[in-house]
Amino acid sequence: MNPGAYWKEGRMNTVEELDNSVTPASVGIYDRGGKKIEQTQWVIRESPVTLYLNDREIVTLLCAGHHLDELAAGFFYAEGFIVSPDDILGIDIDEEAGKVNLSAKGEASVTERLWQKRTISSGCAKGSLFYFSLDALLSKPVKSDIRITPGQIIDRVEDLNRLSETYRRTHGVHNTALADPDKVILFREDIGRHNAVDMIVGHVFLHGIPLRDKMLITTGRLTSEMLIKAAKVNIPVVVSRNTATSLAVELAGSLGITLIGHARAGKFTVYNGQERIDVGISG
Repeated sequence: MNPGAYWKEGRMNTVEELDNSVTPASVGIYDRGGKKIEQTQWVIRESPVTLYLNDREIVTLLCAGHHLDELAAGFFYAEGFIVSPDDILGIDIDEEAGKVNLSAKGEASVTERLWQKRTISSGCAKGSLFYFSLDALLSKPVKSDIRITPGQIIDRVEDLNRLSETYRRTHGVHNTALADPDKVILFREDIGRHNAVDMIVGHVFLHGIPLRDKMLITTGRLTSEMLIKAAKVNIPVVVSRNTATSLAVELAGSLGITLIGHARAGKFTVYNGQERIDVGISG
């Protein structure tokens, strides 16, 4: 299968996609004294989307409803249902019904066996994580020669903030970007931090983008699920404006990932992997 035949490469969210993911709401704003101001505010769209594998219902995600091909591919790959783009026979999207069916090689019984071993995660909506795949990842930690200056990290986080138009309009989404030290390559946003990451994972999975010199930047909390998703596609650096959990810090060391949190106001915290931070070069 050639994913490039029906997936567009390297695109940011378009104006049309932003408009489709937000909707106006009439609200009343009150102060302590009871003064009321009528106003129209933008709110983020929240829609249930059910993912099917070979016409078998797997999970319903609450999401903003865009990039559903990437969301499905990223979810099924990150959760271990598929291992190669060649496994995908096609992706059918019914936006009106909120359904996405990914047709893949393999037997449905394998899907059922995997799903029975799921562990409910700390993610938004109906999160799930197949921890039994962790052993394989720990046996081959992420290898990368990437070196990043503090200035480059701060600049890329600021790029993420500049791209976050929907957040500025609604304050209701998580933003995620894939970047190299010098520029943002891909940007996605959704009401769920895992959904936004799955879209990034789905895009690079479908297009075979090399990731050993890339970093994943997110506004979401850094948890074990985030680290496992990054390790699955060999991303060596994970950055967030938010904090990290204890298990994420522990896994970062085992998986060979540089884990950076609290990246805001011109500063950041490195939990693990400080050897990739190059303080000898201004940037």
